[in-house]
This record gives sequence, structure tokens and C-alpha cells, in this order.
Amino acid sequence: MKKISGISILFLICVACKEKITKSSETPQQITSKTKEIIEYPSDVIPFMDKWTILLGDGTYKNEIINYKKENFFYVEHDGQEHWVVYKTPNSGITSKTSSNTRTELGEKAHWVPETGGRLTGTLKVQQVSTTGNADVASSYSVVVGQIHSDEGHENEPLKIYYKKFPNHTKGSVFWNYEINTEGDNSGRWDYSTVVWGYDFSVVGSDPATYPKEPKDGIALGEVFSYEINVHNGLMSLTFTSEGHESKTFTKSLIESDFTTPSKIPQQIVKVYGSRRPIGVERANAYAGELNYFKQGAYNQANGETTKSATYAGDIEKQYANGSYAEVWFKEATLGKSIVD
Repeated sequence: MKKISGISILFLICVACKEKITKSSETPQQITSKTKEIIEYPSDVIPFMDKWTILLGDGTYKNEIINYKKENFFYVEHDGQEHWVVYKTPNSGITSKTSSNTRTELGEKAHWVPETGGRLTGTLKVQQVSTTGNADVASSYSVVVGQIHSDEGHENEPLKIYYKKFPNHTKGSVFWNYEINTEGDNSGRWDYSTVVWGYDFSVVGSDPATYPKEPKDGIALGEVFSYEINVHNGLMSLTFTSEGHESKTFTKSLIESDFTTPSKIPQQIVKVYGSRRPIGVERANAYAGELNYFKQGAYNQANGETTKSATYAGDIEKQYANGSYAEVWFKEATLGKSIVD
């Protein structure tokens, strides 16, 4: 009997081992499927969502976005290797009170002055920009993927990070714009654009239907790049990196203006704005002492009024079906205090 019992126990152990081996030999697809079930909300991918509010392209506003998602606007995708937070917004929808452009974009809850500053990072890939619009309008075919926004005075934007790609190009451009904190009224406001890879904001087509040449050092849709924004003691430092591309760094004072007199206005500004609006100057102390906050996501720059992009009478489903939208995926991002460079 003891011998038989020993054999029985050995048999049960073997069966248990076999079961364990079988369970652990799931295919990668099965494991990925289970992981996708667990990773359900954007806050599961990037855990800083408690520091933000969000405005979606259909006008939905949420003050608390932990364990929040909305189909077709703010959700999670898996590309076969990693999870990404998706920000998607049509060319035409319900916008904020200060803009004619739609957005699915985070807004920082905390506010800070440039002298105190803060730091925002993001690793992303742009999956879609509008495929329609006038080629000779600077904001056509573009999306803003990171911002600093003022919450006082003119409520202008000391920083907007853009991605733009013309419809017949494989490579697009990454550039950043600085908007002046206009002296006096805000009718003379303008953006000065600095190229990272590809072209800056001022490079447009010669007419509504003609595109410039494709940039040689641009970034394609679906190509990953990263940015870091660090504002410390009034100085904004920007770093951009992408595999296969030269890393770029820039600095810009947010408390001391470079554009206080007409003689200091760059030629780029005359080219872009000279024929359509007054060109103002900036107050000497720029954004000093003014409350600012970060934004991140997809701020679509294509709209039916300015860029003549297709909007299908605001029908979001038709816009998504016909390429009239912007879509940006982030896999990593951080928000915190500024650091000393």
C-alpha cells in the first residue's frame, strides 16, 4: 500500500507540474491580450493624471481623470509592444472660449510664474494631422503637442510645440513658437517660430494648392520623439530628441523680452503677419510675474475658418472617416518642479 501511495503522489505531482508548464506557455498574443485588459485607462499608462484637467474635441470637460477614458477622444492603444495614451480631436467640434481650434488636451491644475517655473516632459508619436487645408496658411496640417499658456493679461502662449506635415510629404516638421506678451492691447500679437527638425512655421506653399519641397531632416507620422520643457528662474530650456535625428536644445527668457522695439522684430514676422494684421512689440519684462500653466495632448490647428480644412459641417464621425482630425499618442510623460540645468 505504501508503494502504491507513493506512485499516486508522484503521479499527482507530475500532473500539477504539467498544468503549470501549460499555463506558463501562453503565446505572446495571449499575454498581450490579458495585459490590454488590465491596462484600461490613460491613468494606467501615465500615472500623473491627477495633476490635470482635460477638454475633449466634443466639448467634454473633466476635472478628475483618474480611471477616465472616452472612446474616440481619450483612451489607450497597444501597438504590439507598448501602451500609449491617445489624444484624438476633429477639425471641427466644440472649442474653448479663447480658441477656434478643437483640442483633446490636458490642462495643468497648478499655476506658476516663470520665476518659479516647472518641468514637463513627453515621449510621443503623431499618428494623424488634417489632410485638407490651404497650403499657404501656416497653421494648416498641424497639431500642437505641448504648451505653456498664460492665465493672466492677454492669456497668450509663451510656448507651443508643433508637428506639421503637408499631405503629399512622407516627412513632417517639428518646431516651437513663442508668442509675445504684447505691449498695450493684443491686436499686434504674433508668434516667432524656431525649427527643430524640418521647417519652421513660416514655410508654406506658394498658393492654396501648392506645397513646398519635402524637408530632408523631418519626422514622419508614427516616428517617436521626445521633448523636455524646463522653466527655472525665468529661463525656459527646451530639449528635443529622436532616434536617428540630431538632438536639439534651446533657451528663451520668459522675463526679459527680445522684441521691445520695431527694429527688433524678426523678418520672419514681417513675412508671415505683415499683410494681414498689425505687428506689435512686447512688454519689456515679457511674462514676468504672470501665472502660467502647462498643456499636453492634441491641440488641432486645422479649422474650416482659417485654414479652410474640411469639417463636414461639424460631423465628427465623417471627419474621422475622411482624415479631418489630429491624433497624438504619448507613451511617457512627467510633470513636476523645475530643475537646475
